[in-house]
Amino acid sequence: MRFGITGNTNKDSLWEPVSGFISRLNDDALEYVLHPAVAGGLAARGVQLDEGSIASDADGFLEAADLILSFGGDGTLLNTAHLVGRREIPVLGVNFGRLGFLAHTESAGVARAIERILSGDYVVNERLALTAARRNDRKLPEPWALNEFTIQRTGETGLLAIEVHVDDRLLNKYWADGLIISTPTGSTAYSLAVGGPIMAPGCGGILINPIASHTLTVRPIVIPEDSVIDVRVVDPGKPYVVTADGVAQVFEEESPTIRIQRADHVVRLVTFPDQDYYSTLRNKLMWGARKGASEPGSSE
Repeated sequence: MRFGITGNTNKDSLWEPVSGFISRLNDDALEYVLHPAVAGGLAARGVQLDEGSIASDADGFLEAADLILSFGGDGTLLNTAHLVGRREIPVLGVNFGRLGFLAHTESAGVARAIERILSGDYVVNERLALTAARRNDRKLPEPWALNEFTIQRTGETGLLAIEVHVDDRLLNKYWADGLIISTPTGSTAYSLAVGGPIMAPGCGGILINPIASHTLTVRPIVIPEDSVIDVRVVDPGKPYVVTADGVAQVFEEESPTIRIQRADHVVRLVTFPDQDYYSTLRNKLMWGARKGASEPGSSE
């Protein structure tokens, strides 16, 4: 197995652990390939590299890697997922960020993670992705998302009226600051911040969640993952932003209808049998933590 190594080259904290990890791979005579941006950063810091382990470009990196290690946080892992695209190469997220819902493995545990991968003691989870296109088939700049698509008003724009059809049937006309169309993976991202529910990765659904709805009875809704969602901002001439995992495009003419549906590929994330989703929620969101309080039934 050849490991691909990429990461957030803007993080100063990246270089020391990655350098140490490469030394460990060399000592164990394990095959690896470096993303050219990572290789350039290491070389600039005086790290001696084997020329044969450096990819010439992103395509060469992906061609050479059997499994990719993404050093950074969840944002870095999202970028890595988009780098991989439809190739479906498994990705292990190594966390240097804060929450780390997607990047489960801490940097101190990466050597042990490699041992477990080589022994077959790991799991590849397939995560739902979404794709979007205008109804006239003109693609958005970033045509798929692992977390979510959003439709949002711009700073100078007032309230948006957003009409949503599901499988050619009208769901609702939302009056809101925007709308989030999320996968289960994305339910712990932007959607969670605006009051959406958490969806376990394997539950199979798509979440539609308004942003600051001006109708008090409107709530998030989960629909089947094979649904076809047509979204249109019905205010002619109002500028707004469509984002796919944070990548944005502004439409300034009369709104097209944007069709969002399940992508024809999945994102494959590497985890381990003892890393369950519910413990991640408890640990990352501090569920059950009662600062300064004793456990029920204790004498303290």
